[in-house]
Amino acid sequence: MSIAAANQIRTVARELWRQQVMDLLRAGAFIGTLLLVWVSLRPFADLSGSQLKDLTTGNETLTYAAFGCLALLTAALAMRDNMRGLTTLLSPSFVLFGSWVFLTVVLSLDPGTSIRRFALTACVIAVAATLMLLPKSQAELTRWLSIAALTLLAICYLGILLAPNLSIHLATDAQEPALAGDWRGSFGHKNAAAPVMVFLLFIGIYVSRLGALLSGVAIIGLAGVFLLFSGGKSALALCVFVLLLTGLILFIKTLWLRAVVILTPLLTLNLLSVGTVMSDGLENIAKMLPFDTSFTGRTDIWTFAFQALQQRLATGYGFAAFWGSSSIKDLPEGKEWAEFASHSHNGYLDTALAMGLPGLLLLIAVLVIGPLKNFHAADRGGNDGPLATMLLQIWLFGLYLSSMESFFLDRADPLWFTFLLGVFGLHYLARFRVSE
Repeated sequence: MSIAAANQIRTVARELWRQQVMDLLRAGAFIGTLLLVWVSLRPFADLSGSQLKDLTTGNETLTYAAFGCLALLTAALAMRDNMRGLTTLLSPSFVLFGSWVFLTVVLSLDPGTSIRRFALTACVIAVAATLMLLPKSQAELTRWLSIAALTLLAICYLGILLAPNLSIHLATDAQEPALAGDWRGSFGHKNAAAPVMVFLLFIGIYVSRLGALLSGVAIIGLAGVFLLFSGGKSALALCVFVLLLTGLILFIKTLWLRAVVILTPLLTLNLLSVGTVMSDGLENIAKMLPFDTSFTGRTDIWTFAFQALQQRLATGYGFAAFWGSSSIKDLPEGKEWAEFASHSHNGYLDTALAMGLPGLLLLIAVLVIGPLKNFHAADRGGNDGPLATMLLQIWLFGLYLSSMESFFLDRADPLWFTFLLGVFGLHYLARFRVSE
């Protein structure tokens, strides 16, 4: 063998080794990020001694360090192979929304809190935006999602078996002892566990449709059982509704009709919940319905939030600077509970509180209208397969759930991060072909 041939073989071997290392790094970054978000750095919280006041003010050093490093890592990996994808994020809507968010940090009534919370939120959004660019094919995405989903489910079920006092709501919990018996797994509350299980159901369906039947069926079965035992009735009802709605949306081919089908339930949910504290007419309509539209007595907190919003409609109180901050003070008698509330149980109302009506409108443009148009463009462009369907389901579920819960722009919240994967995934599908 000649020296030139030997050198060529060594060069090829080094390149193959380098490629294998990069493949492992991409897989590790993707799977590790999902597990960090879903499991968190503080799983299986002991709720028996929980303090009533929300203490998560964005100063958790390990969380900051983890997402800061991940933002740098995933950005570097994405730029190596998908710089074109990253440049598409510099769209007018994203830039305008980001600019307004930054302005609300500057104008915040509690700038210290806003800056801390914004820093973590920015890192989390950066990670979510780059994460969907790491898989080079659907085969990789399917494999990585399966590993992350099954690992989370294993952790949750092991918690139920080995540490039920830290995985199931108890009558001795400092807050909401009435939830005793509801499963929460590694999460701090069943209201976080149940929606994540719904996201896993969508992932399981996608994995099954891509041919990995064993993994897909396992994810669907385990997540479905956990969802039932979590007692998440709203999440379960929304899951069924989204699955049915997805079939209808895939059947419809016009953008305007898809918009009507998607936005009408969203508008109705908000009008018959938060809207009842703004209009006596809506309140009377809601009372005639055969179910509780206040979602177990949230009328008081909606009323308090709406009254506070009326005082700062233009700019709000500042990014993430209302609940659990110095903005809530000098409370009248009977309203002391507001000091301990962490959100209003409505993402759209909380967005307006933090960033004013302009911020709410920009959020709707970026997180509601934008993904709708992106799905339609992906569908018409040939990216109408199982991946588009899964991302559509994740996005729809997050939209409707935000009428009952509040996770928009909520730092490293697992619901917010998974919802972002749907938003950014649809953004890329509308612009690039999927590699099988």
